[in-house]
Amino acid sequence: MARGARLTHLDKAGAANMVDVSEKAVTERVAIAEGAVVMAAKTLDMIVAGNAKKGDVIGTARIAGIMAAKRTHELIPLCHPIGLTKVTVEIEPDATLPGLRVRATTKVAGKTGVEMEALTAVSVACLTIYDMAKAVDRGMRLTDIRLVEKRGGRSGVWKAKR
Repeated sequence: MARGARLTHLDKAGAANMVDVSEKAVTERVAIAEGAVVMAAKTLDMIVAGNAKKGDVIGTARIAGIMAAKRTHELIPLCHPIGLTKVTVEIEPDATLPGLRVRATTKVAGKTGVEMEALTAVSVACLTIYDMAKAVDRGMRLTDIRLVEKRGGRSGVWKAKR
């Protein structure tokens, strides 16, 4: 942790609390997160061909990620409920993994960031991919879920180092 930095969700006594954002300015805030599901090449081929028994894996995972982003405050105890203005979830096959790469972008005009919403979207999209293909590949791995970029608010722009 950076020198002088503190955990914003803890008060002086160490009790967890929701951060008071009432004095913060409303700004446009954007977050981008990514992750991947690594699987057997034959599983990837099945998903891309649209032959999974449960249906359209990529389409269903995209919708699940969007729905999850909108409900993040119900899943993560100290997150603020926010009115997202945009959520996109992109899922692309990557034969070099082999597997699927998932990327979510969240946006709001508000007083608090949308990083958790982007991370939740990616996580739930990856979990949905696993759920829909687990009958043929229980060895799939959800991996590399991370924040890639955030913009807006007092701290401005932050980008992950590659």
